[in-house]
Amino acid sequence: MADFEKPSNTEEEYFAREEIEKKRRLALKQAEELAKAEKKKLKELHHMHCPKCGMKMQAVKKGPIEVDSCFHCGGIFLDKGELEALVKNKREAHPVMEAILNWVKK
Repeated sequence: MADFEKPSNTEEEYFAREEIEKKRRLALKQAEELAKAEKKKLKELHHMHCPKCGMKMQAVKKGPIEVDSCFHCGGIFLDKGELEALVKNKREAHPVMEAILNWVKK
């Protein structure tokens, strides 16, 4: 009959550390999944909603680009690079538009 030895303290500590590490990795994975879900939820809540009045915005084609327009408050919102594209499409940009573009570029 084999005589089984009780695990040493070193073995118990090893397995305890392994269990703790496994639980830590699981907690980190759950936190990451929760953060992704929260980010998705916030995007769905705010995407294409007017930052001024909160109503739903519509994409409207203006020349070669689409601008986001709010028909409730009349706001027009541009994504990065769209102001420059609008100005480039004009043969002579209006001085006010040039001033705005220069201010935005700073």
